[in-house]
Amino acid sequence: MSAVVQTQGLAKRYGRKWALSDCTLSIPEGKVVGLVGPNGAGKSTLLHLAVGLLRPDAGSITVLDGPPGSSSHQLARVGFVAQDTPTYAGMSIHDHLWFGAQMNPRWDQQLAESRIAELGLDPRQKAGRLSGGQRAQLALTLAVAKRPELLLLDEPVAALDPLARREFLQDLMEVVADQQASVVLSSHLVSDLERVCDFLIVLVDSRVQVAGDIDDLVASHYRLSGPRHDHRTLPNSFDVINESRTDRQSTLIVRTDEAILDPSWTVEHLGLEDLVLAYMSRARRPKLEVRS
Repeated sequence: MSAVVQTQGLAKRYGRKWALSDCTLSIPEGKVVGLVGPNGAGKSTLLHLAVGLLRPDAGSITVLDGPPGSSSHQLARVGFVAQDTPTYAGMSIHDHLWFGAQMNPRWDQQLAESRIAELGLDPRQKAGRLSGGQRAQLALTLAVAKRPELLLLDEPVAALDPLARREFLQDLMEVVADQQASVVLSSHLVSDLERVCDFLIVLVDSRVQVAGDIDDLVASHYRLSGPRHDHRTLPNSFDVINESRTDRQSTLIVRTDEAILDPSWTVEHLGLEDLVLAYMSRARRPKLEVRS
């Protein structure tokens, strides 16, 4: 399976602060990818690099087998909705669609007009008078009417109420099913990603903590609870993500593809949100001692 986004040692710095560090990723084609992490983790920076709005300070990135934003042809293959779902307040919805048609060679006017009609929006209405959810839907319409091969969405639902978020995500999945586009959707709301995504990237403190198919990640992560243990006594095939202890008990979050046979442990599979939180916690704590 080919990669729609490929990075190697990618890094971006603002002044003395690294917004993204040593980022090596391969995002497979045909996936709906959840890019999750706390605010300030580097999600927007990664997407801005992928769409060509920023240039890296180190490493490399290719998008659809080419440099991001390198040509009008390459730009036409990528749709992007920025974090603030930008629209022009003084322009009507009709004007936005006209502008989109002028700027995009693969523009699908019928798709754009039908989406606006399905949303119950008046094409004469100015964007500045739309609600947050309506602006987000307009921005999504402009992105998908390009008929992109790759759709990049930077926290497009962060400011929406729960109902507007659900409607936006439902519409997104209809677009994905219709166009068979690859999607990268950034968010810090794991519950939203769990409904629509099949591939996960956890980004914390400018670094990738884990990436992979969600089904595979959930199947290989466990919570172990039992009498106090030293994590160094575990098999070498166990990657200890997080650990907490009391005087008598240890609770570990581990990743392993092997069966857990020690009867002293109570074993539970992790849900997606607990998995994400475990990697966030590991990123912000000193690393566990490595076994020799």
